[in-house]
Amino acid sequence: MLTTEQTDRAIGAVLGSAAGDALGAGYEFRPAVPEPTPIRMAGGGSFGWAPGEWTDDTSMAVSILRTVARGGDPASEAALDGLVAAWADWARTAPDVGIQTRNVLAGLDARVASASRAAARHEHESRGRSAGNGSLMRTAPLVLGYLTGAADEELRLAEAARAISDLTHYESDAGDACVLWCVAIRHAVLTGELDVLRGLDLLDLEKRRTWVDRIVTAEHSEPVDFTDSNGWVVSAFQAAYAAVRTSTSLEDALVRAVRTGNDTDTVAAIAGGLAGARYGAAALPTEWRELLHGWPGMRADDLVALSEQALARY
Repeated sequence: MLTTEQTDRAIGAVLGSAAGDALGAGYEFRPAVPEPTPIRMAGGGSFGWAPGEWTDDTSMAVSILRTVARGGDPASEAALDGLVAAWADWARTAPDVGIQTRNVLAGLDARVASASRAAARHEHESRGRSAGNGSLMRTAPLVLGYLTGAADEELRLAEAARAISDLTHYESDAGDACVLWCVAIRHAVLTGELDVLRGLDLLDLEKRRTWVDRIVTAEHSEPVDFTDSNGWVVSAFQAAYAAVRTSTSLEDALVRAVRTGNDTDTVAAIAGGLAGARYGAAALPTEWRELLHGWPGMRADDLVALSEQALARY
């Protein structure tokens, strides 16, 4: 059974990610915002978001949260089929879908996981790369399905994180980032500790040193050091980690992430998953929580209810 603190941190991972997304929405594709300029949840941006409205990051994450809340194995082919169908339906009318994700979903022969993996591979082969940040931005809710403390749970979480990433992002860096981030979120939920290296042994042996170097670089950097390339999953990971590592609160972590500029909503959504798991849902500013809303007509309380449904098994 989860403690009250662990439950708060698990819900915090979901709310923190959504809040980071909404906070960053109005600053997307703009230059870095240095202090003392305040960061406000004011909406606007390229798509005219309302204050507190989340973007595609959280919209895609909602489908993962719903999958986890229903129970069963999120990495089963049936669950993956359901995710692809939900995303494809959402993308038909969504105002903002990442270029790579839109190309994959638009290229489906059928709304099933096998077709999505094939389309993701085709996208990679046609462009020569596919390690955008679009699978990392949505990954936080998956952790709520893997909090029993079972001996093999980190491995199963890693397999599920990679399987869901692979639906739209073929390149291994994207899956690696999701594995490391999900395992770090899970560890933060259960212990309150920050450890992004915890999942390192779950990566292929030849990739581990590369990721250690990337994480060490982030530990000696500021989020803004990755502004120019934070659409790439590695730089987004590094910027988000730098924001969380140096933060003093959930609000501080999200503001630091948004100050990076460029892909602000996604960097802050990624950071929010880990920061929320570190500080808990109760740490989210009340004003932000009251404003938070988005597709499909949900608010913060609806995210909490789905999270509680996902956690009811513990």
